[in-house]
Amino acid sequence: MHTYDSDDLNAIREGVRALCAEFDASYWRKIDEEKGFPEAFVKAMTDAGWLSAMIPEEYGGSGLGLAEASVILEEVNACGGNSGTVHGQMYNMFTLLRHGSDEQKRHYLPKLASGELRLQSMGVTEPTTGTDTTKIKTTAMRQGDKYVINGQKVWISRIQHSDLMILLARTTPLPEVKKKSEGMSIFLVDLREAIGNGLTVQPIANMVNHETNELFFDNLELPASSLIGEEGKGFRYILDGLNAERTLIAAECIGDGRWFVEKASAYARDRVVFGRPIGQNQGVQFPIAEAHIEIEAADLMRWRACAEYDSGQNAGASANMAKYLAAKASWEAANACLQTHGGFGFACEYDVERKFRETRLYQVAPISTNLILSYVAEHLLELPRSF
Repeated sequence: MHTYDSDDLNAIREGVRALCAEFDASYWRKIDEEKGFPEAFVKAMTDAGWLSAMIPEEYGGSGLGLAEASVILEEVNACGGNSGTVHGQMYNMFTLLRHGSDEQKRHYLPKLASGELRLQSMGVTEPTTGTDTTKIKTTAMRQGDKYVINGQKVWISRIQHSDLMILLARTTPLPEVKKKSEGMSIFLVDLREAIGNGLTVQPIANMVNHETNELFFDNLELPASSLIGEEGKGFRYILDGLNAERTLIAAECIGDGRWFVEKASAYARDRVVFGRPIGQNQGVQFPIAEAHIEIEAADLMRWRACAEYDSGQNAGASANMAKYLAAKASWEAANACLQTHGGFGFACEYDVERKFRETRLYQVAPISTNLILSYVAEHLLELPRSF
């Protein structure tokens, strides 16, 4: 099992920090202010090979595990950046890597590794179903050598900066399946061909500079070769990727938490009020210390999830708990940091308010805190299913 001070992981940390040093706080502040996309940062991460870390070497990647990938995203956030602009490339690739055909992997993975193509988007969530994924209404009907897609998706991120998208659609109507988790399939959509030819994209303005959209499918035609794996097995395939996603998001939250703790500690040491540094007051220092403890505890669960995933075990429980603990800890650290800065915490130039908004997202996405609690209650504590 990896520990966060092992030599190989420290080398990754140092490499990512060196890259992030070229994209300082003013860079991210400007991107946020303009509601822009950090194209230069994403290109630098791609060119350095960080985003292809988990792609096998035979396809041009580094062949690293989830543990190493989690460190990459953690360090971006710990340096004051936003991994939400690149993390899709990491976890969306899992579905293709684990369930794609040899031909699909040979065609797409080298291009993803080199940066020729980007796979930043996953289309699962719908307006009327939310996290009740088995009730999705988007359909994919087989017609000869193609599938015809109709329906709607919402909160689908980075479409404008992605070439490909993983799409979950129902290929067998819900009344015709024995289990509600059956009858859904996964497709790899070429967005360059789809947009304007049956796929319409509507951006959603939101409180975080997180590029996300609503999608409308009106008889979008996909070649049959777009299907990943077996028809009807898509829900199970998606779960594989979601466990990785939750673990990576946990790592991002740990990075955020460490940024907040460091920022708050530095300010509390330097800010003098009533003739003494405010960090000398227990009312200021205790919330920061508590935030640090919670982040360290969440980190341990992150490593457990990584170890289980990388060894081929079912990491569902650990991934969910890691995401719960890390998101909660980063949000509490954000509050402590903002409170420590007082009025200055609301000033854009300190970056606290930006990171405060960014880390709040992870109480809601990619899975809400309440859904994780329901999972633990049902699957670990054997309590009756609550929904």
